[in-house]
Amino acid sequence: MQAEIITIGDEILIGQIVDTNSAFISKELNKMGVSVYQITSVQDDKEHILKALAEAEENVDIIIVTGGLGPTKDDITKHTFCTYFGDSLIQNDEVLKHVEFLFAKYFNMPISDVNRLQALVPSQAKVLHNKYGTAPGMWMEKNKKVFVSLPGVPFEMKALIKEEVLPNLQKQFHYPYILHKTTLTYGLGESIIAARLEKFEDDLPDGFKLAYLPNMGKVRLRLSAKGTDKEIIDSTMDELVQKLVYLVKDIFVGFEEDGAIEALIQKLLVENDQTLSTAESCTGGNIAKMITSVAGASRFFSGSVVTYSAKAKSEILKVSSKTIEKYSVVSEQVAKEMAKNCKELFGTDYAIATTGNAGPTTDKTDKTVGVVFIALATPEKVLVEEFNFGQPREKVIQRASMKSMELLRKEILKNTINSL
Repeated sequence: MQAEIITIGDEILIGQIVDTNSAFISKELNKMGVSVYQITSVQDDKEHILKALAEAEENVDIIIVTGGLGPTKDDITKHTFCTYFGDSLIQNDEVLKHVEFLFAKYFNMPISDVNRLQALVPSQAKVLHNKYGTAPGMWMEKNKKVFVSLPGVPFEMKALIKEEVLPNLQKQFHYPYILHKTTLTYGLGESIIAARLEKFEDDLPDGFKLAYLPNMGKVRLRLSAKGTDKEIIDSTMDELVQKLVYLVKDIFVGFEEDGAIEALIQKLLVENDQTLSTAESCTGGNIAKMITSVAGASRFFSGSVVTYSAKAKSEILKVSSKTIEKYSVVSEQVAKEMAKNCKELFGTDYAIATTGNAGPTTDKTDKTVGVVFIALATPEKVLVEEFNFGQPREKVIQRASMKSMELLRKEILKNTINSL
């Protein structure tokens, strides 16, 4: 069973927005055994959309379209669907009631004639209820192929996929069993890990494969299997995962299914009833952003300060001006004071501090672009390490943030074991 995803919108093609919808849909389809054959982005142009639909129909069983639904003139998907299916638009009373309800509840005003057009759908379409927005999803079929049209707004699309599209697909088709298990590693590069796992990879049984997914200081190792016998796949996967974890035990931090490293850190700190704060310079609040991206961060995360200038480091974090003058802001000594004073400022068990040259300039320091000092204040001591993350600026920020999380996790685990 194969699918194609078609995204509609000039804003995608000119790089104004990033197409995150296709990644989400692909992941959800893959979970249920549907392979994505192709992802296509097209203009807000009727002929371009018609051509994409025709080509998709030739290649796949399921076509999912996002975008181009709305009351404005450039939202043409419904009209194009009518042309493709030889259909016409009719008013759906349930959709109209829903649109009126949303306007009354959230805008405290009656709907306009333009918004009333949202209730028009192709007569042959099965309407998919969009509880978060005014544009309904649409399900149509032709030559035993399924065509689904969804709004491009991500949170609306995601709800429709999970609550409407996937349940209907599961009722209509039979799918193979697909299983993924993704191991998270930090600290070694892809090539080094691949050399270590060469024999493991060569010995994988039929139907199983290993993929390396590197990104900014971490490498995800994804074991995948596809087949018809669920019990055999499950048991074989368990055995292989145990072997894999043993081979990378020095860099293993957990499984992607359990969440990213920030989720794993949250679990550790909450279980130990401990707290965290951050003092960031070159990372500009990115570490705090990672931490607070996980729901429930308030249970362990007390706060953060972004002390970008030397003045801010002195006035807010009370870093000694003499230390800054003697060693510069990009130094082991300043990073250490930042972490120590941040821990005291927020009264936390742990504190992370970063200071470095993200680039493209080095300001008033003797350190090259890419040099970052990461300090970690623990309940007993303050640790500092120097790194050179190279260039460009975005890479330095991301790698410094990930390395900070890696160092924190290792220290929490070490302290937890020592306290037992």
